[in-house]
Amino acid sequence: MPASSSPLSAVPTTLLPSGEAVPVLGLGTWGMGEGSRSPAQEVAALQLGIDLGMTLIDTAEMYADGGAEEVVARAVAGRRDTVFVVDKVLPGNASRTGTIKACEASLNRLGTDRIDLYLLHWRGGVPFAETVAAFETLQRAGKIRHWGVSNLDTDDMEELFAVPGGNAVATNQVLYNPTRRGIEFDLLPWCEQHNIPVMAYSPIEQGRVLKHRTLVSIAARHGATPAQVALAFALRRPGTIAIPRAGNATHVRENRGALDLTLDTQDLAALDRAFPPPVRKTALEML
Repeated sequence: MPASSSPLSAVPTTLLPSGEAVPVLGLGTWGMGEGSRSPAQEVAALQLGIDLGMTLIDTAEMYADGGAEEVVARAVAGRRDTVFVVDKVLPGNASRTGTIKACEASLNRLGTDRIDLYLLHWRGGVPFAETVAAFETLQRAGKIRHWGVSNLDTDDMEELFAVPGGNAVATNQVLYNPTRRGIEFDLLPWCEQHNIPVMAYSPIEQGRVLKHRTLVSIAARHGATPAQVALAFALRRPGTIAIPRAGNATHVRENRGALDLTLDTQDLAALDRAFPPPVRKTALEML
């Protein structure tokens, strides 16, 4: 199937445990708000992504010390109800009171009254039960709609499930791309078994994978780009969401075109040879 089509097909969705549908391809903001590009260019890129149906935007209080949230605020102004906003609390802020304070600060930077999905960015020293209790308080107040986690391995997820309310986790956002396949051994199957979508960050390995000859070859065979091949790889399994960053219109359109690329058995076999799937448990990788 070609890497682009006209008119654009709808962006497929997957279901959160609550039954709410969210796009499988969203917009990442890691690296935005840092001054490497003009804020207007970043805002325009996010707005184009929304126009193209990628209405899930992922951000975090850590990104540019809140600067990325401010970019998101500008991008969603006047169209907040059409966007699903994902944000994250730092583990150092994830105490019962700290989570609530951090959320309120993020809401202020985002210029909104609620976060659709609020994640613990990675595991820190605060007990899961305390963070979950804070998430539940924020839900009751209407300040967040769902909560989830990021960078948690299988044993962490099992521990989370064991605390009161911990099984309400809506997603686990982890590093996943052709060069980072460790989650396929146990974490990804565990999440699939529990109907928890996995959100793949850095699905093109921050661009480092794009010159690999296997991706280049597959892309050429389909009239696609290596980035589209990497995204199609991440999205080939049901229940996986990819959130690539794209700071300009060209990259946004390129990412959107990945939805029209289907990798066949020949492609997947070539990727397995180039990037062998895991045969044993490995530690969860992070960037």
